[in-house]
Amino acid sequence: MPHAPETARPAIADPASVDAAIESRFSARAFLPRPVPQAMLQDILRVASRAPSGTNTQPWKVYVLQGAARDALVDKVCAAHDQLRDNPELEARYPEPYDYYPAKWVEPYLSRRRAVGLDMYGLLGIGKSEKDKMHAQQQRNFRFFDAPVGMFFTIDRIMGRGSLLDYGCFLQSVMLAARARGLHTCPQAAWNRFDSIIMPHIGAGENEMIVGALALGWADESDPVNALHTACEPVQSFVRFLS
Repeated sequence: MPHAPETARPAIADPASVDAAIESRFSARAFLPRPVPQAMLQDILRVASRAPSGTNTQPWKVYVLQGAARDALVDKVCAAHDQLRDNPELEARYPEPYDYYPAKWVEPYLSRRRAVGLDMYGLLGIGKSEKDKMHAQQQRNFRFFDAPVGMFFTIDRIMGRGSLLDYGCFLQSVMLAARARGLHTCPQAAWNRFDSIIMPHIGAGENEMIVGALALGWADESDPVNALHTACEPVQSFVRFLS
């Protein structure tokens, strides 16, 4: 007896909206105080949970901070950040949990990294010699750029490198689902070095490692920093078509 044909999955009715969510996403660095409904956050994470993962391991764990829990962590990490500025010898207290960036920068990555920094500080009118202003801007990371929602993402330490690839798919799905609802986000690795403060605060287990953080909310479109949209390389610069 022949197998019954599988039910065809429907095509996306409006593919342009998918493209728009991807193309309009940027790392927002200024947010409005407007709260994000809990139901919307739950729906974003529900949609994002459809992200692919090797053998369906789904290695993500998410901690969503709002209100007093968010504010208390902001105060703790900003205090530590200030201490590091005043006492650089404390650097060893806050090692990175994993190598997010290379130990040595080479081209073309070095130029791309420098361009983002120059463009951002240029928009803000902050010069290289203005150390206090630079410190204050760096600390905006640890205030979630005033976003009302901060998310932390962790993974079990036992998982392999491939699970970080899976995690990237999940994080992109979170950001695009948020964008589809009119929200903006900023993925953040800056928090990682303060994992010794963050992990106890969020109640993460000893077997967990921080992957990164995400600021989420309604972007302040009037803030000059949100005019920063990074340049992307043309397709022909990173793709080879073989036939």
